[in-house]
Amino acid sequence: MKYASQAVAKPYFVFAMLLFLGQIAFGLVLGTQYIIGDFLFPEIPFNVARMVHTNLLIVWLLFGFMGATYYLVPEECQTELFSPKLAWVLFWVFAVAGVLTILGYLLVPYARLAELTGNELLPTMGREFLEQPTITKIGIVIVCLGFIFNVGMTILRGRKTVINMVLITGLLGLALFFLFAFYNPVSLVLDKYFWWWVVHLWVEGVWELILGSILAFIFIKTTGVDREVVEKWLYLIIAMALISGILGTGHHYFFIGAPSYWLWIGSIFSAVEPLPFFMMVVFALSMLRQRRRVHPNKAAITWATGCTIMAFLGAGVWGFLHTLAPVNYYTHGSQLTAAHGHLAFFGAYVMIVLAIISYAWPLLHGKECNSPVAQRLEIASCWTMCISMLMITLLLTAAGVVQVKLQRLPEAAQALPFMETQAAIEGIYWGRLAFGVLFGLGLLMYLASFWLARRTREQAPARDGQA
Repeated sequence: MKYASQAVAKPYFVFAMLLFLGQIAFGLVLGTQYIIGDFLFPEIPFNVARMVHTNLLIVWLLFGFMGATYYLVPEECQTELFSPKLAWVLFWVFAVAGVLTILGYLLVPYARLAELTGNELLPTMGREFLEQPTITKIGIVIVCLGFIFNVGMTILRGRKTVINMVLITGLLGLALFFLFAFYNPVSLVLDKYFWWWVVHLWVEGVWELILGSILAFIFIKTTGVDREVVEKWLYLIIAMALISGILGTGHHYFFIGAPSYWLWIGSIFSAVEPLPFFMMVVFALSMLRQRRRVHPNKAAITWATGCTIMAFLGAGVWGFLHTLAPVNYYTHGSQLTAAHGHLAFFGAYVMIVLAIISYAWPLLHGKECNSPVAQRLEIASCWTMCISMLMITLLLTAAGVVQVKLQRLPEAAQALPFMETQAAIEGIYWGRLAFGVLFGLGLLMYLASFWLARRTREQAPARDGQA
């Protein structure tokens, strides 16, 4: 750790992992409820479990992005963070607001929660993935503004690098597009039109800038490749991601009355979206070939390299499978969508957060890397989670194909009803649940590797006169 203020990343990383555990727990509840419909009912209804599962995903990734930013920006800027105290205050505000919101979902009926949190004054609730109470949304905006101010002031007074510029652009976009969460029109057409400006343009637009900057930072530090080479790759990746991601929004505009040309604009540019992710794979492999040093943190390199491959498969390949309008007409909202979403989120964003934690955590404790034993356990956790997620994706893809065949392709009179279709793919759901449990074990292995590393540090003999 080169700068003392980088230590502020610690609570963000820890809380992100706690929320990640919660997200997986509720994912397993959902997987069980697909098979046993009354599992934990009425304590945790399916709609509440889904809401908590997806909201925890978004929140813990945001904590991870903030922790990563607080770690890498001082090092990139070669100066201390503008205000570590502000970072700590924002952490507690965000953490308390997040915990209270989740407890509200679990303990209070949603309609009553809307009344208690002033939704009638500024109606923002009731939209899928944007279920947060109005007061929570306002809190998120305040946290984002404080966070961007802190990071922006640090960049202004320090060294300017391409990584910093790309990162702050992504963070500004993240804050800007979230403002559309406050727009809740009566018209369903307008609602879904602008809803995608948050949901799509976050994950397929500005979040990719954050992904690219963190990935570039890790490879500069672990390979020793010239910064100029990495930055040229970053320019290309980000340009392709923005071009394809922004216009690719149109492939979501189904069944809402938007002009039909958006389907083809969206289809064409979404079909191009595998390219930036493929470029990430080529970039990672190129950096490893050109490396000028062999970094001892093999676990972090494994996560970073795996991130590019899994993101290409999830966001690129599985996104392409059903992005063209004639195909998407039948697959829209099926289990194929869930397959794409699970693998894309895990590959692109979950793995990059786990990669930066794997790289930064030992350095935050005065070591370049964890012990070989801890690293072996961490690498095993990486393989466990990747294989599990690939199997979950394949099983959901199979479920989606069966769903389309039985429910979507036949004429209305011959189409199987929804619940009968679900019964027909129940066996696939059992497989999905089994690999979900295996994924959870992989996450526990990841966390255990850091506990093992801590035990190793505590038991290490004193050297150089240090206790």
